[in-house]
Amino acid sequence: MSDRLPPHTDPVPGPAERPPEPHVVHPSLFAVAAGLAVIGAVMLWDSARLSGAAGYSNVGPAMFPRIIGGVLIGLAVWTAISTLRRDFPDPHPSAKGPILWVLAGLTAQLLLLKVAGFSIATGLLFALTARGFGKRNLAVTIPLGIAMAFVIWAVFSQVLMLNLPAGPLERLFFGTTP
Repeated sequence: MSDRLPPHTDPVPGPAERPPEPHVVHPSLFAVAAGLAVIGAVMLWDSARLSGAAGYSNVGPAMFPRIIGGVLIGLAVWTAISTLRRDFPDPHPSAKGPILWVLAGLTAQLLLLKVAGFSIATGLLFALTARGFGKRNLAVTIPLGIAMAFVIWAVFSQVLMLNLPAGPLERLFFGTTP
């Protein structure tokens, strides 16, 4: 007699016969829910401190922060319940490289904003974020980002008369003082 089993008596169940594995509750989703709840609570607390400048109607400066705060707390509760019910799919591992490029762009903008001005700092943010999203040629994205940020600076500071940090590039073209 043969030691081999016939194909229909295979002791290992196939993929269709295995029960699905339950989703794992991820603590990071609770952290997201807690963050949403904290931001919503701060908005509600801050809007409660606003004076009753609404006058004869209920619409005033505190209305929209209250709505947004309430929505954020609702989203926090919804996120927590969905996490407990395991309604979220398992998260995919995130790629660290793109995240680091975007963080490097934000850091560069924060450090260079007062020194280099809005156009250069924001242009570097644009270029490094584009690099994080897969655009490899910084020799193209840095000048493009600076040019677009310069146009934005010009519109906001010269047309709308808003005060954005001016650097050497802005002073070169518009003669503004630091």
